[in-house]
Amino acid sequence: MSRARQHRGARAHLAGEAAEEIVARHYENRGYTVAERRWRGAGGEIDLILRGPDGLVFVEVKHSSTSAAAALRITPRQAERIYASAGQYLENEPQGQLTPVRFDAALVNGTGAVEIIENAFGFD
Repeated sequence: MSRARQHRGARAHLAGEAAEEIVARHYENRGYTVAERRWRGAGGEIDLILRGPDGLVFVEVKHSSTSAAAALRITPRQAERIYASAGQYLENEPQGQLTPVRFDAALVNGTGAVEIIENAFGFD
């Protein structure tokens, strides 16, 4: 792997972490608490899992130059992996699979502005 490619990968990783932190603060300012960051289940990684007054929120964070570009980076296959991991996470919740949940997409643009799409690819 070239040095330039390694540098771009490291920069993208750091930008992703920064975006997740911005999104976590956004939710915390609205009364949610962060239960997990980058939780990995059998299906894959969930960027943020938050506890709110109405249950759990599983959040996929996407960062790009624009919110629209970030939204395009969420694929149906990725949503399926998040569902699978969320199901595994719920096994340890007191209400199990009956826990109220929501699946949000959090889009962060190049200026750090956050757009939350509730139930972006999930169940109502």
